[in-house]
Amino acid sequence: MAYFLLIIFHVLILLSLLCYKSFLNQNVVKNHPDGPHRSIIILVWHWPFSRSYSLVGDKCLKMYNISHCLLTDDKSAFSAADVVVFHHYELSRGLSSVPLHLHRRTSQYWVWMSLEPPVNNVNLTQFNSLFNWTMSYRHDADISIPYGKTMLGGDKLSFPAAPNRSCFASWVVSRYRPEQTRAGVYQSLKNHIPIEVYGKWNKKPLPDKKLLPTISNCLFYLSFENSEKKDYISEKLWRNAFQAGAVPVVLGPSKATYEAVTPPHSFIHVADFSSTADLATYLKDVSADRLVYEEYLQWHNTHQIKIYNDWRERLCQICVKYPSLPAKKVYHNLESWVNN
Repeated sequence: MAYFLLIIFHVLILLSLLCYKSFLNQNVVKNHPDGPHRSIIILVWHWPFSRSYSLVGDKCLKMYNISHCLLTDDKSAFSAADVVVFHHYELSRGLSSVPLHLHRRTSQYWVWMSLEPPVNNVNLTQFNSLFNWTMSYRHDADISIPYGKTMLGGDKLSFPAAPNRSCFASWVVSRYRPEQTRAGVYQSLKNHIPIEVYGKWNKKPLPDKKLLPTISNCLFYLSFENSEKKDYISEKLWRNAFQAGAVPVVLGPSKATYEAVTPPHSFIHVADFSSTADLATYLKDVSADRLVYEEYLQWHNTHQIKIYNDWRERLCQICVKYPSLPAKKVYHNLESWVNN
């Protein structure tokens, strides 16, 4: 009897899956008529870092007001998809693979996606001549998806006044590597100013709900990138510093790169100083003068920061860019572009 019930249970599960796939495929076909206003079908071949999101309903329209854009992670929709997106981390580590065994329509575009700096994008040569478009934090990517951006309009946020902040500077770091530039700067800078260090490296992890409140009690935050590469400005600036209300001390790409994307007079760049001693002296001088310090926070009256932390919003951007994306582009040497 138990065996019979088990068979019925499995049959019901199979029927449910078949019904779901049938529904999805009907939805894809229904939303994929020929014509100028047809929906663009975006297939996520695998979710970044195996963290999936709900795609029930028209997410792009309901969440981001982007119409004619259908997201799916059902691989059975491969033949109907206009765009298939592959996240590099899973491909490079063999956790997923490109479906070379499936028939690929000539009008279907494949997207290589990564928000990691070049040093973390390994095993690239095997993917030459497969991808049509790149999706990256870089401004020259076909679909540029930065970690954050500056928008007009004050954010009206309130932070502890400078004299009332008990922490001079803080740094949150999990993957500490002694050979990295940021490690050397930190080791030297800590001899001149007090720095509170949090993260896995220091065995003082901060849960999400405590991250910003902890940093907001500090005058300065060390927004040190682990890689000083083109356009690479991560959540260390956009979320950790800007959203917490601390003045960021940045180490990463050039000062001009930061100035092009951040609010005016909102950061202090390590490269402006000939030594960490000079940098420390400047930070002390700024902290001692409330008016000078708060000049670095004046941008909150005129600008606000938007951060991107939902992969669905990033994926929906493909549909926004789709009409202007190159139709016959192929990355024959993906590694060359990534390391450029």
